[in-house]
Formats: sequence, C-alpha cells, structure tokens
Amino acid sequence: MSISRLPADFERLVSLPENREEHETGQILHIATYNIHKGLSFFNRRLMLHELRDQLQSLDVDVVFLQEVIGEHALHAARFRDWPMNTQYEFLADSVWSDFAYGKNAVYGHGHHGNAILSRFPIVNWENEDISAHRFESRGLLHCELAIPGWKDTLHCVCVHLGLFRRGRSQQLEAIEKRIRQLVSPDAPLVIAGDFNDWRGVANPLLSSRLNLVEVFQYTHGKTARSFPSVLPLLRLDRIYVRGFQVKNAQILHNRPWSRISDHAVLSANIVRT
Repeated sequence: MSISRLPADFERLVSLPENREEHETGQILHIATYNIHKGLSFFNRRLMLHELRDQLQSLDVDVVFLQEVIGEHALHAARFRDWPMNTQYEFLADSVWSDFAYGKNAVYGHGHHGNAILSRFPIVNWENEDISAHRFESRGLLHCELAIPGWKDTLHCVCVHLGLFRRGRSQQLEAIEKRIRQLVSPDAPLVIAGDFNDWRGVANPLLSSRLNLVEVFQYTHGKTARSFPSVLPLLRLDRIYVRGFQVKNAQILHNRPWSRISDHAVLSANIVRT
C-alpha cells in the first residue's frame, strides 16, 4: 500500500508488513471489514459500487468481510443505469478474490441483502446461520472455512452484522459463542469481523473471556476503533476479532474517498499465524 493512501491520522497505523514474500505465502494475512451501505451513497442518491470496487482492490487485502451487500434488487437495477449485471459480491470480487460466499439475510419483495466474504484462498466450506432476534431485523452469521497454502488447519472466518437493540445483540453474541464452541477447534485459526453495532462495548469482554479472541484495535491501541459515521467517526461499531494470530498492525480508513462510499469506515489489519 502506498503512503498516499494512508489516512491522515497516521499514528493509528502501528507498522507495515515487513516482508512481501511472507505476505504472499500466507504467513501474513491482510484482512478488512466494511459495511458497504448496499453500495449506495448517503440517502441512496448515487451508486458507489464502481468506486467501491476500485478502492477495495487498492487495499490489496487477502480476505474481505462485507456487510449490507445486495444480492438482488429489482428497483435499484431499474433506477441506476450502471447497476451491475451480476450480484454485488460477484462484481466486487472481480478477478481479485477468486472465491466468495454470500449469506442472504433480509428478504423483501424486490430482492435481498446480507453479508459476504471475498477470499483470495479457496473457500472449502461455508454456511449462513440465521441469528435474527426478532422478526423486525433479519440477521445472519456467515461462516466460511478457507484453505491457506501450507497451513495444517483451515482458517475459520465469520462475518456478522448484529442488531440495533441490546437484547437482540446479546442473543446473537450467544449464538456466535455456541457455533464457535461446537464447530471450531480451540487450536484452529479464527477471525470474526463485521458491524457489531456495539457502541456500549459489551462484545469485547465476552468474546475475550469466553472464546479467547483478541480485538485487533484493542490490542494495538488499547481501545476499539471509532468507525461510524465515516465523515466524523464517533461510535465504535465495527470490529475485527482474531484467535491464533499475532496482530502486526491495525488501520482505520475513513477519509475521502472512503467517506463518500459508505457511512462506515473500513477497518483492516495484518495478522501473523502463531
């Protein structure tokens, strides 16, 4: 990544990858999470999907965790002249991320949206689990297993977008814990990322104490990142949790052009398998 694309608050960046060969062989993974606001600008006035794809590709990340991804939307497709012919996650994956998975969560008359994971590595298994707390918010947990060259274990990746209400989020965190305990070995590498809507900071102690996870910004900066709204981040909503990794650095991108693309900032991190 060139210095010109770093955010103005450069002190938030702890370090850069030291060895490109390590990065390419999977010893260092570059991951990112982004709530893309359905590929639309504030108030849904402009389609930002093309600029979003260009900027995501410029990050040069291995695995991308995306929230609010449209799988189908007949009304937007008719409204926007440059609406892609294929799904948003396929359009964003392009030729950069060879594998992808999409979890359909919210379904309505003219389409649906949910979470997606884009990966440079093969996705050997995936499942979308419904963790909706009530009928007014459709929420899902997208769980993928990635085959990383040279790794004995598959990498477990979980993409989430939790609810707006505290009671519902508590139930959803319990569902995440239950799934991890049942399906992921304690020794297997694990990344959980997404929009937690957790401005009260409830998730951190729970995931840390019960699942031995580390939040990358908590580790590198002592507190989770302010990620919303992207124009002037105030709330700490988005997170990246890891297990079985050393965190090399963590970075938040919220200045232009990112602040034009979505109301959330992008979070990224370089992590090393331990």
